[in-house]
Order: sequence, then structure tokens, then C-alpha cells
Amino acid sequence: MADNKLRCCVVLRLETSGSTMVAKYDHAGQYETHGGAATSSLYGGRDTNFADAVQEAVSKDPPGGLSGGFGGFKVVQSDVHQLVYGADTSGLCLAVITGLRYPSRVAIKMLQELYHDFNEQYGMDAKMAPTNSLSKKSKNLLSGFCKKYEDPTKVDKAQKVLGQVDQVKSQMQDNIAGMLQNSEKAETLAEKSDQLNEQANVFKKRSGDLKKQMWWKNLKMTIILVMLVVGILLAIIVPMILRARKN
Repeated sequence: MADNKLRCCVVLRLETSGSTMVAKYDHAGQYETHGGAATSSLYGGRDTNFADAVQEAVSKDPPGGLSGGFGGFKVVQSDVHQLVYGADTSGLCLAVITGLRYPSRVAIKMLQELYHDFNEQYGMDAKMAPTNSLSKKSKNLLSGFCKKYEDPTKVDKAQKVLGQVDQVKSQMQDNIAGMLQNSEKAETLAEKSDQLNEQANVFKKRSGDLKKQMWWKNLKMTIILVMLVVGILLAIIVPMILRARKN
């Protein structure tokens, strides 16, 4: 998985037949040892061969266009890492391995500063030093630069601004997601409200129909009762009238 972690730095002596690794510092190993990586290696299982990988990559594609000083920088990327390196005209080559999201311009800045101090302190020794012979001597120097540059936002203003932009972007995305969620809830409430209104209209219509049915039923009962009372009265009064006439 791509990240912006700084893995390690390596110092090589470029030669016509290849290169010699004179010093290395495994910053990721120190990071993991002190609890920085809890679940998996920052090298993705390739920890023990990082120096060999750097030597192989540099030997295949050495820094070019050297005209004085330290330069000829190249960036080589894999699926999760990137290798940034440069050299001077005498063959002193410095390289750093980082995650893909680590800005290459910050890595180059680190190499430029590190070259100045390393060349000043160990430049002469590096010309003839056997393999890995300067790692112990230069450990404080290499570890100090790795520590300084492990967080690119602390040494690069542009990266710091980008980091702040990412934070704002992330916050805006969260806010938009929250708004969409609230909008969905509001739509759901509106749908439920419409359903309740529709049910209320149906109930009102049914109540009106029932009221009409009850009115007609009461009217029918009233008419029947009136007719029954009239019938009873006629049954009583008519015989009385008939008797009165006979007398």
C-alpha cells in the first residue's frame, strides 16, 4: 500500500565495474522496532535486501549529466516504493527509499543536504572504504537526516500546505457525506409524511362515506317508524270511526 514513509538511505561508491555500498541506515527498521508499525513491515517483506536492491537499480541506471557538484537525480518507482538517488563526478552516490506518496522533491532536498555533510566528514574515506565499513561511523549523521525528513510536511512548506488542503478536503467530504445523509433522512421523512397525508385523506373520505351511509340508514329507520306509528293509529282510529257512524 502506497504511503509517505521514509524507509532508508544508502551511500554507494560508483565504479566502472558496478558499485560498492559503503554505508546504509535502515530508518524503517528503527521505526518498526520502536512501535511505529504495528502490523506489517514498511518494506512489504523485502527488508533484508533493500541495500542490494538500491545497488542493482543504480548500477542499471546510474545518475547522468553530472557536470560538477551533486546532481543527476533519478527517481525509480515500484508498486509501493520509490528510489531517489544522485551522485557527484567522483562517484559518491546517495540514495533514499520512500513510499510512493513521499514527494520526490523533498527526497532530493534531503540528499543534497546529506551529501554536503557526508562528503565533508567521510568523503575521503568513501573513496576507498570496503563494503558497509562506514555504516557505524556515519550512523548518527544518517539517522539524524532520516529523522529530520521522516515527515515531509515539517521540511517542505508546499507539502505542508498540501497536507492542510487534504485535511480540508477530507473534512469537506465528511460534511458533504453528512449533508447527503441528512438529505436522505429528510426525503424519507417527506415520503412518510406524504404517506400519512394520503392515509389521512383516505380515512377522511371513508369517514364521509360512512357518515352518509349512517344518515341514510337513520332516515330509513325514521320513515319506517313513522309509517308503523301511522299504521297503528289508523288501525285504532278507523274502527272507532266506523262504530260511531253505525250508532
